[in-house]
Amino acid sequence: MAEADAYQFKPHERPFMPGSPATPDHPMPRRIGYALIGVLIALTAGFANSLLVANLQQIQGALGITSVEANWITGVYSMTNVCASFMLIKVRQQFGLQRVTRFFLLGFVLLAGVQVFVQSYPTEIMVRALTGIIASGFTPLGFFYIMQSLSAKARLMGMILGIGLSQVALPLARVFSPLLLASGDIQNLYIFEFGLALLCLGSIALLRLPPSERAQVFERLDFLTLALFAPGMALLTAVLVQGRTVWWTQPWIGYATAAAIVLIGAAMLVEHNRANPMLNTRWMRSAAILRFAGVAATMRILLAEQNFGSIALLQVTGMGPEQLVGLFAVVTGATLAGLLLSLVRLDTNDLLRPVVVSITLIMIAAFMDADATNLTRPANLYLSQAIMGFAAIYFLGSTMMVGVLRAMSKGPSHMVSYSAVFGISQTIGGLAGSAVLGTFQYLRTRYHLQQLASGIVATDPQVAARLQQLGGAYGRVLGDPALRQAEGAVLLTQQLTREANILAYNDVFMLIGTLAAIALVLVGGFWLSLRIRGINPLAGELAALQAMRANRQ
Repeated sequence: MAEADAYQFKPHERPFMPGSPATPDHPMPRRIGYALIGVLIALTAGFANSLLVANLQQIQGALGITSVEANWITGVYSMTNVCASFMLIKVRQQFGLQRVTRFFLLGFVLLAGVQVFVQSYPTEIMVRALTGIIASGFTPLGFFYIMQSLSAKARLMGMILGIGLSQVALPLARVFSPLLLASGDIQNLYIFEFGLALLCLGSIALLRLPPSERAQVFERLDFLTLALFAPGMALLTAVLVQGRTVWWTQPWIGYATAAAIVLIGAAMLVEHNRANPMLNTRWMRSAAILRFAGVAATMRILLAEQNFGSIALLQVTGMGPEQLVGLFAVVTGATLAGLLLSLVRLDTNDLLRPVVVSITLIMIAAFMDADATNLTRPANLYLSQAIMGFAAIYFLGSTMMVGVLRAMSKGPSHMVSYSAVFGISQTIGGLAGSAVLGTFQYLRTRYHLQQLASGIVATDPQVAARLQQLGGAYGRVLGDPALRQAEGAVLLTQQLTREANILAYNDVFMLIGTLAAIALVLVGGFWLSLRIRGINPLAGELAALQAMRANRQ
């Protein structure tokens, strides 16, 4: 059964697999339209989470919630998003691209509209959970549109460009968010999201994607796998999101981790014993795919330096969102440059080289940031964070291409497994990176605070003079010298805590740099070995795809 039955497409124009659009030859004006709409949708998909992450503190203040409750807002987005991407491949195959697109567009507009008119913590949780699913459908929609604007040879680059633009949305959201919230009204943020949703709805109504083919792909066991796998991944996500906030010794953390292992293991057991699995465990556990997942997850862990380390460091030194606009404008420019250069330099015969380059750049940037002080300001981090932003996107295209080529060479059915491996490695890798680095930073802060406090003795003349100086700030409102001394001690403790935090963040940067150096030795050594021996690890996949393309002609 096919949406394309009424159309007479040439063999090379037919969809590569059910659920993806056909690729007919378009005139140039239509190609431009597809490109512009694709960019809009890709950025909108990225903003679905980026605006939340960039403005979480402001949302927390507006709703009057604790930091633990605020973490649940970001957590539920990841909990629903992590499994939705690969399931939606089968949904598009079963029900057709056009029908699914309309459903998701109307859902996105509805959710954005609810936020404008109803602002409460339960509403925010519900909307963000559903947005995680909607965004997972918007990301492929964006690159489907971009792919329509490209020639057949460059079509896979459209996928990289679409996903890359969704990554650019995070630094870009930090650039203009202060303008949206200049009046202090969080509703402006929701109105902006609502406006983007309406723009996407109108644009897609004006220029639709070509039709896709449909197929009966769902089986009963698919729903059993989803019923086991999705709750397991959601529990694992919750642990990584909340672990360092509520601390890892909370009983529910252990129970959730154990339940996640059991549920995910049970889902994999079901899939492993199926004749027609949704997730091909034998392919997923092959050495090549495990290396692919390991590299993708490692890169996300290393890249947590930017979203966790540098931003938190500047917040400790007293910088607010308004002071970070210039920094993230630079990061946005560097990220775009990394995306464009990754497309220009993409070479299917050497897809590991961009990963090696990115790891090298991350190592350099992390070591550059490892000497921060309380005088560090955003301008001091322009170069290092530009390098980090460039590296964050430069590796993405080649890494994606490795997985796509390996999946496509095995047949369209493997794209679900690829989407699961790539999506989970990116989401869990990013969350694990923030969780590990956050825990490390907390422990090092306690260590440095203890070291600094051990050198503070009240009988030391310099310490006494410092306490008197700090307490003097309260001279006009506190007449009691003992109270002024106590307030001075409070201020001194705050200063010690700030310095301990800064030293801990320096340790975080050193740790990231060291891990990147280790990764460079391992990945770089493997890459050099392949280059010296003249081996292209994807030669078999490229040959298989060439044969498939010839058959379609």
